[in-house]
Amino acid sequence: MNKKLVGILLLAALSACSPAEKVEDPYLWLEDVEGEEALAWVEEQNKDSLGYLEALPTFQPIYDRNLEIYDSEERIASPGLLGDTIYNYWRDATNKRGVWRRTTLENYVSGDLEWDVVLDLDALAEDEDEDWVWKGSSCLRPEYVKCLLRLSRGGADAVVVREFDSETKAFIDDGFFVAEAKSQMSWIDEDTIFIGSDFGDDTVTDSGYARTSRLWTRGVPLAEAKEVFAGEQADVAVTVYRAWDGDEPYDVLHRTPTFFTAIRYMYAEDGIHQKIEIPDDASFHGLMNGQMIVELKSDWQPADTNYAQGTLMSIDFDTFMDGGRDFKIIYMPTERSAIPRGGVAWTRDYLILNQLEDVTSKLSRYELVDGEWLRTEIQTETLGNISLVSAAEDSNVFFFSYEGFLRPDTLYVANDGGDSVEPLFALPSFFDAEGMSVEQHFATSKDGTKIPYFLVLPDGFELDADTPTLIYGYGGFQISRTPSYSATVGHAWLARGGAYVVANIRGGGEYGPRWHHAALKEHRQRAYDDMVAVAEDLIARDVTSAEHLGVRGGSNGGLLTGVMLTQRPDLWGAVVVQVPLLDMKRFNHLLAGASWMDEYGDPDTDDWSYIKEYSPYHNINADADYPKAFFTTSTRDDRVHPAHARKMVARMKEMDHDLYYYENTVGGHAGASDNTQAARLQSLIYSYLWDQLSTK
Repeated sequence: MNKKLVGILLLAALSACSPAEKVEDPYLWLEDVEGEEALAWVEEQNKDSLGYLEALPTFQPIYDRNLEIYDSEERIASPGLLGDTIYNYWRDATNKRGVWRRTTLENYVSGDLEWDVVLDLDALAEDEDEDWVWKGSSCLRPEYVKCLLRLSRGGADAVVVREFDSETKAFIDDGFFVAEAKSQMSWIDEDTIFIGSDFGDDTVTDSGYARTSRLWTRGVPLAEAKEVFAGEQADVAVTVYRAWDGDEPYDVLHRTPTFFTAIRYMYAEDGIHQKIEIPDDASFHGLMNGQMIVELKSDWQPADTNYAQGTLMSIDFDTFMDGGRDFKIIYMPTERSAIPRGGVAWTRDYLILNQLEDVTSKLSRYELVDGEWLRTEIQTETLGNISLVSAAEDSNVFFFSYEGFLRPDTLYVANDGGDSVEPLFALPSFFDAEGMSVEQHFATSKDGTKIPYFLVLPDGFELDADTPTLIYGYGGFQISRTPSYSATVGHAWLARGGAYVVANIRGGGEYGPRWHHAALKEHRQRAYDDMVAVAEDLIARDVTSAEHLGVRGGSNGGLLTGVMLTQRPDLWGAVVVQVPLLDMKRFNHLLAGASWMDEYGDPDTDDWSYIKEYSPYHNINADADYPKAFFTTSTRDDRVHPAHARKMVARMKEMDHDLYYYENTVGGHAGASDNTQAARLQSLIYSYLWDQLSTK
């Protein structure tokens, strides 16, 4: 099908689904992901850009060091705790696709890392002639022998699910198998699972996820599995899953009308599901020793007591389902603190809470004693980032890591709920941080809000306004950007004399739900004003100047950098736009885009009146003096459509704007599916940045 016909058909579809305002688009043919003409266009763009970028003198040394680091045996083998066994997925120079392996908890904690390989992805890919990429596993407790493995072709979100026996280390003949789809599965027992997938005939939502969930019994064809719940076509997804409170299972039906809301029910075999009457935007963390753990995203007054946004609280679940509403407060944030995503976990007897205060971490343990939650601070290092890595509900052991911009990751084991904390493994220093320093500053945004940012300065830094400086930002979906150790940033940027900035702009979760809500939908411009404020603050303080200042972001962060390019081209010497959203008129019709309307709004309604003000694809100016930007994406990204980057580049080139473009033909939303691809992509980006921002 030629591009003219593709464009006509897609434009007709666009006109039919966009009553608010028709927008002409001559590049709709680039939405044909693997169309012959689209891929020919991609090949041409790649050839032009790679020929220049890979010839830069910085490319090969950065690439070589990247690959050395990514394949290093000194990396920490991150633990997945299943009973008394540690599982780990590992990639290196020998195992490019990786191995799934295990050792005992005792051996892991002792440092005696004798790994037993359970599955070799490279061997599997060769045997089956498939580009398999590991996407995780789900094993049936308490033995954890029967497992559902998720395998992606080329790194896409859609996966093939296959049943595997971890004892025999083999796939089970005639076991559970689901063809490639965005599936969700949960074990009930060894012969029964809940499954949501693409069953055909309108069983997926507009976002491409499961609209229905079924009860699937071993030996029964999937098409004949009993449907137990169905949501609406406009929902994001429907899932049903089994969770555990100690040794007691419970089943939750989870309907997600929007990205940030969910309606939950306790699943019942007779189909009379009982609703869990908490706010739709609250986080249901599950049950612990009979207590329901809930985190509020907005104020709530279920009875006579008002509970503030961001509060973590609990109540006896049976009492709640019988009408009780007397919650116990576990944690209440301040103006400067919040619970980050992934900040709540529990062991057999304790709830573990990670919290942020001005974007640095603290770790606490909570225990319910005589009806009250008692807090004990877990002693850790300060002024860095803590991540809860793994915990198991059948013991009081958990793992967490600590890192900072100049402090390599250290993995700790916490015994007895944190009574004793021991360092297990630490990354080596992959770059020499001698003379480098970290500062935190606050820029003033357009509306007067103070925006925190971290500034990492290289050795020998002087306030002379000519230091090459890179700002990284995201600003969406309540995702926090915290201090983190990046060997790539270290050796490829800091050690070469660059300054590095992480901007904690609104839209993220650094200060909890309020920080996120402040940049939702019609308030989106605030996130972009925040980023501009950080850039201008750096320039005002003579850290750098516009010609030496670069900005980088991916996904929603790619939208951010696309806006920075089109709204304030005068601020930047370089702009990196990775796996981005850029066409905000079409985003909700491309792949998973419909699920993000709760973040951005619906461009097929009057919401377009504010979305069009920042949509990068619709704000390109032929007369603007843009810096030479670098756009990257992946053909196999089935989350954010590669057409966002493709169309932006095509339109800018039509206007004679100079730029670089690289589209990896595999790699999914991460942009790379193995260490070699990741090393190449990062080398391209940092070589580009030095080429554009260097003072030499």
